[in-house]
Amino acid sequence: MGGALLTGWFRSGIPGASVTVLDPSAAPRIQSAIADAGSTLVTHVPQDLSPDVLFLALKPQMMGSALPALAKLVGPQTVVVSVAAGTTIASLSEALGNGATVRAMPNTPAMVGRGITGAFANDKVTAEQRDLVHRLLKVSGPVEWVESETDIDLVTAVSGSGPAYVFYLVECMAEAGRKLGLPADLAMRLARETVAGAGELLHQSSDAAADLRRNVTSPGGTTAAALAVLTEPHDGMQPLFDRAIAAARERAEELSR
Repeated sequence: MGGALLTGWFRSGIPGASVTVLDPSAAPRIQSAIADAGSTLVTHVPQDLSPDVLFLALKPQMMGSALPALAKLVGPQTVVVSVAAGTTIASLSEALGNGATVRAMPNTPAMVGRGITGAFANDKVTAEQRDLVHRLLKVSGPVEWVESETDIDLVTAVSGSGPAYVFYLVECMAEAGRKLGLPADLAMRLARETVAGAGELLHQSSDAAADLRRNVTSPGGTTAAALAVLTEPHDGMQPLFDRAIAAARERAEELSR
């Protein structure tokens, strides 16, 4: 996710010289992007750096060991932005000081500039800092600010993890086609392009998703037959998604403890 945001910043015209990346094991493509942009890559915490924005693009399991060394980077003008699931502002403040902090949850379509990010700012974040963070996050897609930190766990469950649900939908559609007799590679191409195309139609259309669905569904036709199964009230998609997203939210809450 850090690499996706970094690429978006460079693509949007943010001066590379204003960005310092701390990564002890940056992937070759990230190293190349940093070098091409004229940014600085360091493998250890700099001694003389006090950034306006400190982005923490770390796995939640790495936070405990990484944060103490990063505390020296946080100055009175610094806003800390974490994109780690389940890492609370309280735990960040304990390690980095009780300053301006934002929790953000992007998703992986950020890598192609089509992500969406949920964000929450604590009461130490100024209007100017929030605007700066918004501009940095929106390079990968829309940014939605929530009023409660607990809502970030819901954002994580819906959109943070959401791309995996869509990819699995493609797998399931392709597998169902294969089981009915289509060659596996053809079934995958059909499913993949159908979901990608439907997503682009949804993106470009001002119609509600329900209206787009109804537009495809002729009464008594093939789509209606399939939807009768998918909308079954007890074991259709809605109750399944209710359970799935609740499970993702519960796991996000567990990570914050």
